[in-house]
Amino acid sequence: MFHALLDLDIVDGPVPIVVFTLAAVLAVLVLWRRHSARRLLVLAAAAAVGGLAAVVAWLVCVRWLNLFGESLGYGNYLWIAAAFVAAAVALASIRRRPRWRTVVAITAVPVFALAAAVGINANYGINRTLGSALAVAYSKPLTLAPPAGASAGYDRELWKHWSPPADMPAHGEVGTAAIPGTVSGFRAREAGLYLPPAALVKHPPALPLLVMMMGQPGNPDPEPIATVLDRYAASHHGLAPVVVVADQLGDPYTDTLCLDTARLGHVETYVTQDVPAWAAAHLPVTRDHRFWTAAGYSNGGLCALSFSIDHPDVFANILDVSGEAFPGAEHPDATLRDAFHGDADAYEASKPFNKLRHFSHAGMTAIFTAARDDPGFHHVALQAESAATGAGIDTAFVDLPNGGHGRGALIGGLDAGAGLLFPILGLERPKS
Repeated sequence: MFHALLDLDIVDGPVPIVVFTLAAVLAVLVLWRRHSARRLLVLAAAAAVGGLAAVVAWLVCVRWLNLFGESLGYGNYLWIAAAFVAAAVALASIRRRPRWRTVVAITAVPVFALAAAVGINANYGINRTLGSALAVAYSKPLTLAPPAGASAGYDRELWKHWSPPADMPAHGEVGTAAIPGTVSGFRAREAGLYLPPAALVKHPPALPLLVMMMGQPGNPDPEPIATVLDRYAASHHGLAPVVVVADQLGDPYTDTLCLDTARLGHVETYVTQDVPAWAAAHLPVTRDHRFWTAAGYSNGGLCALSFSIDHPDVFANILDVSGEAFPGAEHPDATLRDAFHGDADAYEASKPFNKLRHFSHAGMTAIFTAARDDPGFHHVALQAESAATGAGIDTAFVDLPNGGHGRGALIGGLDAGAGLLFPILGLERPKS
């Protein structure tokens, strides 16, 4: 029962309908009465106060404190304003008699806030389940038994030589795995896993490995990448990369900066040493790192780029979906002070665009994607492509027409990136 509750779809399922309907009914009940001119003035004043409170919240949280590191978008601002105005009107409607109006008004306030939260979450579309939205996960272990020798080499023309056996399922599987920070000491949450159909047969071939990282705040949720790759696998005889969605945060609200630091933990060592060692020991993946990919969305995109530049012997391919520009880009002054102790040179040296000026490693591929209606991150992606090209990396930029900084950009970027990666990874006939 608890697991079913956490898996409840809060984007496309009945939850939004129920919440929005309840909020609408409570709004009608709050206003359902004959109002005097004086009472109408009180409600109008309450609505104005609610609107002013929303503006103040925007000025403080978005413009002054920059808590989100980006604009939330007009749609989300409308949800926030509506919640503040509706809550203010509800509180102004509290009356001693009849008592039921007081109960309705007090009940309406958290319901209005919940409706706004559900609406905002749906606009982003990243956290599709209740558990994901609350950053509460449970273990979904998969049977991991790669046969001996499965990871010894790699067939560059797997697309040509692979014949699906009769025991291959129609779809891949998702689950979780605890990957210990044996070398790094980093305390990560359980990683998400995606095993394509070809990895679920009795004698699976050695497959490419893709290490994915999500945004911050966020969770190591395999659902987005599994949705994309399972669709590709269906048209590629069950072939797709094996995916580990690694946790580069430890805590959903902590930005570890994609770096090894004494204060935030050795996350770079975790993703570049602990995760690869675990994957090679437990998954049917090739040990030829030319077919390993670091991928990420937003904060995870920054990590994918940074880790690959620093460790090209581990990850030869990069898929950076709407990635951040540099560590602590949302709060550079605080990052300089807290993480680099005021050492501006060290901070500049940590930024991937600066690292690329001195980068030299043959055989790397980098794919950058972003949506045009996410101008800040779109500009960063263009800069990243230019810097990577200047470093001699084989690059591609996928210009998505829309998607914002939410699920549209994530799924669109992963889908386009997979289309470019499959021929490189030997999962599809190379494009002439």
